[in-house]
Amino acid sequence: MYRIFCESYLNFIKTFSDDSYRLTIAKPLELIVDFNKYSKEKENESILYKKLCDLIYFMYNNISKFPKLKAFLWTLDARNVVYKNYNVSSLEELEEQTKLVNSFLKLAYWY
Repeated sequence: MYRIFCESYLNFIKTFSDDSYRLTIAKPLELIVDFNKYSKEKENESILYKKLCDLIYFMYNNISKFPKLKAFLWTLDARNVVYKNYNVSSLEELEEQTKLVNSFLKLAYWY
């Protein structure tokens, strides 16, 4: 599940230009793909880290709507990716990010 996510994320970012709204929405997801960056951002409590925490918190609270997230969230737990609600993300961002993660897990960007 984690490998599918990582490869799908990399395929996804190759399909858009640097100033794309979709890439902006996906930015916090890069921390899941790169654990060195995750650790640095966590240590600094950066806005990117807080946005990822908000997203994971949102995903945990919406498993019933997106059942594929359950197994994926387990893989994040196993990698000690924590979540907390910092309230720095808008509901629109969280919904779009969750839909994107769900599409990754449904192999929409799997080549």
